[in-house]
Amino acid sequence: MTDRTKETDARILIDDQLRAAGWNPADKSQVLTEVKVTGSAYEVAESGSQATILSTASYEAGLLGRADYVLLDQRGRPLAVVEAKKQAIHPYVAKQQALPYAKQIGAPFIFLTNGELIYFWDYQNDDARIVNSFFSRRDLERLVHMRAERLPLATIPIPDTYLRQGETRTLRPYQKEAMQALDRTVELGKRRFLIELPTGCGKTDLIVLYIKRLIQAGHAERILFLVDRDQLAKQAIEAIQDLLPGYSSYWLKPGMVRQEKQITVCLLQTMIGRYQEFTSGYFDGVVMDECHRSIYGTWQTALSYFDALHIGLTATPAIYIERNTFQFYHCKDDAPDYSYPIQEAFKEGFLAPYKFATGITALVSEGANVDDEHYDPSEFERKWTNEASNRLMMEEFDRLAWSSFKGLAPGQKTGPGKAVVFAITKHHAARLAQYLNDLHPEHKGGYAEVITSDVANADDMIRRFKQEALPQVAVSVGMLDTGFDCREILHLVMCRRVRSPILYQQMRGRGTRTAPHIGKEKFVIYDFFRNHEYFNDSDSDVFSGSGGGGYATKPPQGGPKTPRELIELGLEDEWLDAVHYIEVGPDGERVDKRDYVMEWEQTIQQEADSDPVIAKVRSGEPLTEQEETALAQHLNQPQRYFNEDNLRRAYRNPGGNLVDFIRHALGILKIKSREERVDENFRAWLVAKNLAPEQAQYLALLKNRGLVKGKVSLDDLFAPPLSILNAANIGIELFGEQGLKTMLDEINQSVLVA
Repeated sequence: MTDRTKETDARILIDDQLRAAGWNPADKSQVLTEVKVTGSAYEVAESGSQATILSTASYEAGLLGRADYVLLDQRGRPLAVVEAKKQAIHPYVAKQQALPYAKQIGAPFIFLTNGELIYFWDYQNDDARIVNSFFSRRDLERLVHMRAERLPLATIPIPDTYLRQGETRTLRPYQKEAMQALDRTVELGKRRFLIELPTGCGKTDLIVLYIKRLIQAGHAERILFLVDRDQLAKQAIEAIQDLLPGYSSYWLKPGMVRQEKQITVCLLQTMIGRYQEFTSGYFDGVVMDECHRSIYGTWQTALSYFDALHIGLTATPAIYIERNTFQFYHCKDDAPDYSYPIQEAFKEGFLAPYKFATGITALVSEGANVDDEHYDPSEFERKWTNEASNRLMMEEFDRLAWSSFKGLAPGQKTGPGKAVVFAITKHHAARLAQYLNDLHPEHKGGYAEVITSDVANADDMIRRFKQEALPQVAVSVGMLDTGFDCREILHLVMCRRVRSPILYQQMRGRGTRTAPHIGKEKFVIYDFFRNHEYFNDSDSDVFSGSGGGGYATKPPQGGPKTPRELIELGLEDEWLDAVHYIEVGPDGERVDKRDYVMEWEQTIQQEADSDPVIAKVRSGEPLTEQEETALAQHLNQPQRYFNEDNLRRAYRNPGGNLVDFIRHALGILKIKSREERVDENFRAWLVAKNLAPEQAQYLALLKNRGLVKGKVSLDDLFAPPLSILNAANIGIELFGEQGLKTMLDEINQSVLVA
């Protein structure tokens, strides 16, 4: 066991951490050690291995002390003082010791560390805060430059219009209000913000325009835009490159080499395996789309790694956002920094209203519902649908859609207008598409198309659905529920059961975008499973989690969610993790997860010598974007359709990416030890909590005890070794009795879950 009483042990760790951030402690043009600080003016002189910052008036001022490390910029000027303490001492207590050194030598920044915790202190602007790594020289030089060039946000005008996809769009009043709210909170020094806007209200355009604003005002130079769906990543990079052509941007994909560009778009699932390639100070701003799905365990570790302005975007009403999300974004009273109610959006004409098709067959009749929140989708499909009921649903939808589309959008030329059908399983989706195509043989199978992750050309099919006359109907499961944007949708067909209020509103939101070019006045929801009755949703009393619905005042209770429930990014209906099979291919063939993993690993091992791209992965070489795309297409072929979506389910690993799964199959992926994963989770959790130093120090004790035992409980506070430290009384003083219990629960759920 490491002797926590020796500063030399901490120095070994600190040297390693400096190297990881790009510093060479042995290079005196970068890092000075054991620096004597004197007087009020200085010059740098070197004597052997020791550097002294000498004063021109040292005979007057005398010796102030020794700085453990001084980090220098490229011109040899001090950037930061690093004060090192032994591991048993909390580094925050060294603030007043390091401050005179930094002021004396003109270093604008201070790092305080004991090798385990690192605090970064921009002492002219903020208090010291925990960070996950040292900053690089480039990071610190960029911060100095931005401080010098920074302008008040109020001096940057908010535009009235902007150009998007070749058309001039007007910035809506609530988008301006959101920008002004962000301005106020940034100027007040808040570093985390949560924005709630309903689906279809232009969150992406808003945040991309605000990114431009932050860069123009000198508050940011490098931005990370995180999403958790491929479709959201495509939308983000398209919006960024359309709205900000003057700023360099790219989509960082698995296996690709990192590029030094201003804006990086990345899937959260990719960043989980790559965030340690960056320093904590690499990005100045981090945007997380659909952030309510991303504040748990490993997800939070990747998100909170970066010391930056964090902006969270969500379409989920505040009542359904987990408390962790509010805590992460430092929101008081469980209220977002800016919120625009969906009722207002309908009232003011910024969203298209909807109505429910009446007189259609209700497939799930009274008393025949499934009580269990989490069900096996294939069993549900087998029990509640058959060929006759599937044909009946498609016939009723098709007949009503053709009779109503001109009234919904007088400018819609091709009937019946764009429609999305939500199916239960991939197998179910294939049947529904077939029955729709049977109704329209004149289109030779092109009237309705299945769009799932197993379709080799899914991106091209989505493009055709949006831009061409055919297909008129997209049938999907899971892929088009969220992050799919098509303004012309006139029909949403719910052929599945939904019990998640978040997912229900996401699905409904696929139709709410306005489309003036076709005169879209409203859209129709064909709800064959009576989901809207479960939520008390109607066109006159919109269900939003507050003003109506089955959960009118509060979401369903049932105690804290377990990590297993949260593993699908918070969308409870995406529950396939708990069944033993996955569905593959256009017909949704069921394959045992173990067999799928075995075939995957055998395939990769067999192709490692013959496939040059897999060979590059094996040798650790980065892939080009073209190679990454070609590899994904090559593997997503019959018979097994190896793609990230299926592999995540098979491995029960929602954070995996394609290259990591290949490296795992080849036996070269280093699996982190439990202690490493717990330490990463703990640092991320501390960063998110924004706790006082003495609270953080106390929780580190509990975490270390939990590492030994697997979990930590109240009883542990009254037994050695914690009882010797008076842990129970100290914990109550720091957090209160209930607060201490909450902290123990969170350590077990968010930290020790590794």
